[in-house]
Amino acid sequence: MAANVLDSIVEYTSIPVYKEEVVISAASSELLSFPFVFMTGHKLVRFSSAEREHLRRFADAGGLLFSDDCNHDVNGLYARSFEQEMRATFPGEALVKLPSAHPIYRSFFTFTGGPPRTSHELNGWGDNIVHEYLKAVERRGRIAVLYSNKDYGCEWDYDWRNKHFLREDNTKFAINIVVYVMA
Repeated sequence: MAANVLDSIVEYTSIPVYKEEVVISAASSELLSFPFVFMTGHKLVRFSSAEREHLRRFADAGGLLFSDDCNHDVNGLYARSFEQEMRATFPGEALVKLPSAHPIYRSFFTFTGGPPRTSHELNGWGDNIVHEYLKAVERRGRIAVLYSNKDYGCEWDYDWRNKHFLREDNTKFAINIVVYVMA
């Protein structure tokens, strides 16, 4: 996934990027060195109290954690446990529906109807469930945590020759997230 997004950042923008993906723990002292962190999975999410504190400091410094449920499941283990961890990490600041008019949907490319659909929603999982919104925790008027059930991680991991990508570059929303963080 990271290679396709990094290639698109280089192709569409002048934002300097590391040439290779960096894997970092929420407990790392280097977390504050990065403006954008991507997290995905399908299993239980648990943070230690030290990791929660690091995530709060990361958010307060202007960082954005984008978490994407690769199960595409609103009631699955990842979804339930991630939302529970965000309530523990940001008490009193729940994940709320992000309105389709939010600036993140027009920070570089324009998505007038809110978050773009993924091929997993349209035909990949076979359940025909389309998630019409993303959720977010905002701090100081900015998104600190962006949460998706849309499986963007797998969408962005696709080979560039796939049919969906040939119609519309599926990494464009990733560019919006990165530009939003950098603005």
